[in-house]
Amino acid sequence: MTPFEVKDCALLARMSGLPPAFNLRELRERVAACSENVLFHHYCETTLRSTFDNPDYRNDFAVWSKLYLGDRVLAERLGILDPYSFPSLGELRAATLEVIDERLGELTMIPWARPGDEFFFMEATTVIFSAGMRIAHPSDLADAIRKMTNGSVYFHFLEARRRPPFGKDDFTSWLFENEDGERNRLYIEALASIDIYFHSLADLRKELAALLSGLEEAK
Repeated sequence: MTPFEVKDCALLARMSGLPPAFNLRELRERVAACSENVLFHHYCETTLRSTFDNPDYRNDFAVWSKLYLGDRVLAERLGILDPYSFPSLGELRAATLEVIDERLGELTMIPWARPGDEFFFMEATTVIFSAGMRIAHPSDLADAIRKMTNGSVYFHFLEARRRPPFGKDDFTSWLFENEDGERNRLYIEALASIDIYFHSLADLRKELAALLSGLEEAK
């Protein structure tokens, strides 16, 4: 089969042009109006930032709700939205607005953030480059993944799901190449068994490598 070319990536983040949100109602208005790139950045790309290490919540909206609005209920509801489970970013936006609207209907006062703690709406360009690594055979996947950077894991296993063929990571697409899907069925099933969104990238790399190593040891 064709060797798998490992890529790496980095983000060039910038301000989106939207005004910051100081309270929950403004957050609702900006989420309704922002571009899909902004939504994708705060839900998906956030895990790639070196400064993002929140074990409780995997997106910026949930983290901000907890830390700066002081609303743990809202944070929990936003935190369980898995962006990769939605067929489109439009449907993710609708689900986000539904959660915020529900919370606004429950509160008698609009939660707000102190000056300096407002939510800034960002977007990013992904810069892709070669990692200088090739994988020749599925049995080499575990060792290769163990050596990958967070950028490579993110690009091939998470970001890939937003590229055609939609919903499929790059490793799985490679295992299906040349009608080899049945021969590689165990690897494909192992990759599909991982709950991708609720791991940090470092933990996801360990989980992938351990799962695939287990397949080799069982042979």
